[in-house]
Amino acid sequence: MDINIAKDTLGEPFSFMADDVAPVISKLPLSREAKILDVGTGMGYLSIILALNGFSVLTGEPEEDNSMHAKRPWQENAGKLNLDHLITFKHFNAESMPFEDQGFDAVFFMGVLHHVEENNRYLVLQESNRISKNYVCFFEPNQEGVKMARKRDPSHPEPADPSVYSQDLALSLKFVPGALFDSYIFTKV
Repeated sequence: MDINIAKDTLGEPFSFMADDVAPVISKLPLSREAKILDVGTGMGYLSIILALNGFSVLTGEPEEDNSMHAKRPWQENAGKLNLDHLITFKHFNAESMPFEDQGFDAVFFMGVLHHVEENNRYLVLQESNRISKNYVCFFEPNQEGVKMARKRDPSHPEPADPSVYSQDLALSLKFVPGALFDSYIFTKV
């Protein structure tokens, strides 16, 4: 399916995110058989973009998360595009993921890190590094993205820079600035 059909179907919030994220994902050298984890399901937009690229995706968020960003209609959104069969959901916490070491080819986060408490952000990167064979990718809103989010939620947190929490990990970083979301692609070294 074409990304433009998904944009038309899911509307403006998806389109804004997809414009920055979809080109980055399409350039990652991952086989279609790659094991992919999307941490922090939300509306399912990142899982949908991954599925549009031909990946089967495991996604999840904490069962106890009752914030406005959790327990959203991700399955309904994926169903609108007939992609729900490519996405599986499981409850888990990013600070302590119940997955084996190097169990995924790539681990993705869409707008998640800035919602994690500051003192837990290093744990999130450490866990992601542990369970990934190749890539850990963060798509975080930049100042423009946060400004847009604050129109709906004035208390929306400041952006987070994942590179600040990766200092002691054996990862190289490629930074790709976006209009609303910046991409941080960490590769294991």
